[in-house]
Amino acid sequence: MEFTPYTRISIQVSLSGYSFKVEKDGESHSSGWLGSERIFTTPEFQRRYDKVDIALMTPKFTLVPAPFFDPSNAREALSEVVSLREEDRVESVPLPEYGAVLVYSNSLDESLSKVISQTVLMTDGTSAPVLPEMYYILRDLPQCPDYNKILASYRDGYLHLAVSQGKSLQLCNAYEAVDFTTAEYFIFLVMKKLQLNPEVSGIVFRTPLTQEMEMSLYRYFKAVEVI
Repeated sequence: MEFTPYTRISIQVSLSGYSFKVEKDGESHSSGWLGSERIFTTPEFQRRYDKVDIALMTPKFTLVPAPFFDPSNAREALSEVVSLREEDRVESVPLPEYGAVLVYSNSLDESLSKVISQTVLMTDGTSAPVLPEMYYILRDLPQCPDYNKILASYRDGYLHLAVSQGKSLQLCNAYEAVDFTTAEYFIFLVMKKLQLNPEVSGIVFRTPLTQEMEMSLYRYFKAVEVI
């Protein structure tokens, strides 16, 4: 297995496949969306990296203020906002920058994320944890350039969206959206509710956008970026 020093790979996984971005020496390249059948022939997955991020596009999550979080009640807290099956495993990860804990379930009847975690290793040979996409959205939200920070992902019928004004988190949620037009509807619904003007705001996506999606967003937002 090859190891290229000072590199990072960020991988997003959903039920339909995966995408990744490799960063090295200040430069990066992205794969676009790939089918699961290509996992064992992807050259980038045959290397080791300094940093490996694996995000699963799970809509099963909720953000709990840290003072109110009780690990023994994590399942109950999550079941109040999403439908859980008896066999669903519930986990949590702290987000101290928001004074909160992200409670989530990665139980989506998929095995791709686990296979990738066992295949794409870090320099010391250890595997990276699979965390929900919303964890990385909230982590990356401060990188958005505008005061009104809008960061989203869209894949397989779900829009993941977080919005902050400065350092104040206003919203993080997942919306069931059968197509991108419906996803845009939810984006503008949130913008209206928070009284944000898209004409003076930029929107950032973590998932790849087609040219058609990007041009559609440009009709409303002053800037559209994919990170």
